[in-house]
Amino acid sequence: MALIDTAATMIFTSSSSSSTARLLLFNNTKLHKFPNTLSNFRHSTSLHFGTSSRTSRTIVTHCSSSSASAIQVNNETLATVIDGKRVAKDIREEIAVEISRMKEEIGIVPGLAVILVGDRKDSATYVRNKKKACDSVGINSYEVRLAEDSTEEEVLNHISKFNDDPSVHGILVQLPLPSHMNEQNVLNAVCIEKDVDGFHPLNIGRLAMRGREPLFVPCTPKGCIELLHRYDIPIKGKRAVVIGRSNIVGMPAALLLQREDATVSIVHSRTKNPEEITRQADIIISAVGQPNMVRGSWVKPGAVLIDVGINPVEDPECARGYRLVGDICYEEASKVASAITPVPGGVGPMTIAMLLSNTLLSAKRIHNLR
Repeated sequence: MALIDTAATMIFTSSSSSSTARLLLFNNTKLHKFPNTLSNFRHSTSLHFGTSSRTSRTIVTHCSSSSASAIQVNNETLATVIDGKRVAKDIREEIAVEISRMKEEIGIVPGLAVILVGDRKDSATYVRNKKKACDSVGINSYEVRLAEDSTEEEVLNHISKFNDDPSVHGILVQLPLPSHMNEQNVLNAVCIEKDVDGFHPLNIGRLAMRGREPLFVPCTPKGCIELLHRYDIPIKGKRAVVIGRSNIVGMPAALLLQREDATVSIVHSRTKNPEEITRQADIIISAVGQPNMVRGSWVKPGAVLIDVGINPVEDPECARGYRLVGDICYEEASKVASAITPVPGGVGPMTIAMLLSNTLLSAKRIHNLR
């Protein structure tokens, strides 16, 4: 094993706080409908993985470490890559076919309204990507852009209009909002039947209760579970650890895993010895926003890793001056895990795919179409 000295990586900036801000590529295909409320689109043929699909490659490890900064070159057997781009593409194609059928049968096209407040470049980019995604599958998109100094009342007025508009089946308020606005008041104003982001407290409450079904599930956690389903990864009876407890990802992800009959632990900023807890997990979902925090030593051999983090770190060799990494040190963990999502190209593309899925689900529910 050769060791080559290199500078430690550093945090460049934080990633977006919006749960629906990940996907950048969009295409089309075929639909197979399944009745599961929490996962309405499921390919009839799952993507399988196992020890036989693990590959031996020469890999370069460049995750920074507190004890040393080094690049390790080694021949190792790598985990199966859970390809979020591929799965998201399949889902978008399925949705496009279903929307086409809906238009032919009842003359209705789903509509998604997005409200953007302020001039944050990242938020504007995310809204633009959502519009592209809608266009790619045939969803009508409606957009309202308000100035940074707009009042909360103005935002609430637009939400009220979209609540009453029969051509709009989903409403999304792009986060974060300016500091002078009460985010909770704004999100609570969205009609629960059009809450395609899944953030309404009634939707979250129903998600947490046995015997109750939420109308919508938050998009990023829903995408995580859908990846496990599409790769035919068993959840029932497994030990699962969710790293992070945010209302957007961590908490609903833990609730979804619990609904799938996993035994769930949550690791957060006050957890003692988190690596000891994660080493017991068959499934890890990390959504903490800390680059390369989860090391290979944190991972149980054969575990499945879902990395929600998208963190820019300085890299002078990249044209942009930085590269994107996840919460999990991919180079280390991929030598231990049985399957892992890459960053980018893992969970990210699934988020907007699930937003489109929720919008279609809303339109079908409103118009009583199975």
